[in-house]
Amino acid sequence: MTAINTRDPLPPDGMPGCALPGTALAGVLPGINACVHCGFCLQACPTYLNLEDENDSPRGRIFLMRSLLEGTISPDDQSVHEHIDRCLGCRACEPVCPSGVPYGQLLEATRATLLESRRIPHVARLILAVFARPWALRPAMFFSRILAATPIPTLMSGMRGRIGFAMAMLASTGRSIERSPYRASGTGERGTVASLRGCVMEGLFTQTNRATERVLTMNDYTVVEARGQQCCGALHAHAGDLETARKLARRNIAAFDGSGASFVAVNAAGCGAAMKEYGHLLRDDAEWHERAESFSARVRDVSELLAAAGPKPGGSMPITVTYDAPCHLQHAQRITQAPYAVLAAIPGLELIPLHDSDQCCGSAGIYNLIEPETSDAVLAPKLANIRAAGAPFVATGNPGCLMQIGAGLVRDGIGARSIHPVDLLDASYAALGQ
Repeated sequence: MTAINTRDPLPPDGMPGCALPGTALAGVLPGINACVHCGFCLQACPTYLNLEDENDSPRGRIFLMRSLLEGTISPDDQSVHEHIDRCLGCRACEPVCPSGVPYGQLLEATRATLLESRRIPHVARLILAVFARPWALRPAMFFSRILAATPIPTLMSGMRGRIGFAMAMLASTGRSIERSPYRASGTGERGTVASLRGCVMEGLFTQTNRATERVLTMNDYTVVEARGQQCCGALHAHAGDLETARKLARRNIAAFDGSGASFVAVNAAGCGAAMKEYGHLLRDDAEWHERAESFSARVRDVSELLAAAGPKPGGSMPITVTYDAPCHLQHAQRITQAPYAVLAAIPGLELIPLHDSDQCCGSAGIYNLIEPETSDAVLAPKLANIRAAGAPFVATGNPGCLMQIGAGLVRDGIGARSIHPVDLLDASYAALGQ
């Protein structure tokens, strides 16, 4: 590749010198020009650390983006697709970037532009199609729950390849924590909250969604329903299908605005990050941009709402837990302390530090099914650190992370289970009545 003088910015979209005018990638030129190629991102990037290829680092990928716009490489160059596809989109590069490069937005725009020269892989296309259509998602999740309740996923979890790992992920969804039923009550004085049900959360982690509603009620929020809500669109945006992501965003904005809620609570870090950026997603939509900005300002991770309320302490639970930070909670939303506040509200809970808890687990939405080898390489050190910590519970606040880590624990025979922090707090509140 020909070296680029990074001090000279590329021309604005549509002017001579831009090889891809009018594309999503051309639209994020300011972000590309902000990169000074300092290299601070290298040690934060899980694909660079595992693959040791400069093209698989944020700096290297931004170089490829610039080259596409300059016309020195073509959008149908398979090596470009390979390096862009390998990116987890974990956004660990963003907090360490001194120039504030919005790498997540650059990645989505690049993938959207590259879609014009090739189609999304078949497996990803099928999953995205199902998630965008409630009439297809509901039966898919129903049969997944039925299958997860049988011994089949556990028996098949040792198989090699995508099927074995998918079965291990399903097997992990049934390994939560026992709790006694209790009636949640609070004053409601902290305002109204509508919760995002989500796709995988409502489909495979239904009890976590109900726990979310109970713990918010216990901490004096009034939980209301947002009818008509759909998939948040995060998976579609990450894959470059920005048009479907925008359609889903508009439907969600309308649904949650109709609920009249003061806050939108999200217990899935990836969904929360996407919904907080609806304003950017719909920046060119004159009718929806303001509504999107207003909506995003009301979105909160459930841990943010609970930390703002205290949260109230629960009953004693003498258990040992280690915490793994979801990438889209820590790096994209910049939320680090709120989950610890949730865990600290549980008397008797011992929190064991997890080495490199800020490193990606390799889930990245459906990445683990599309790029299984790289995903496994990223997950391996995470599992080694969990084994070393020795805690029977690994708390993390994202369904992809819960299933990715959970599958690894099942396949490696590690005697621990992944669990959402909200489930632990809910079980603690249940213990108050015992």
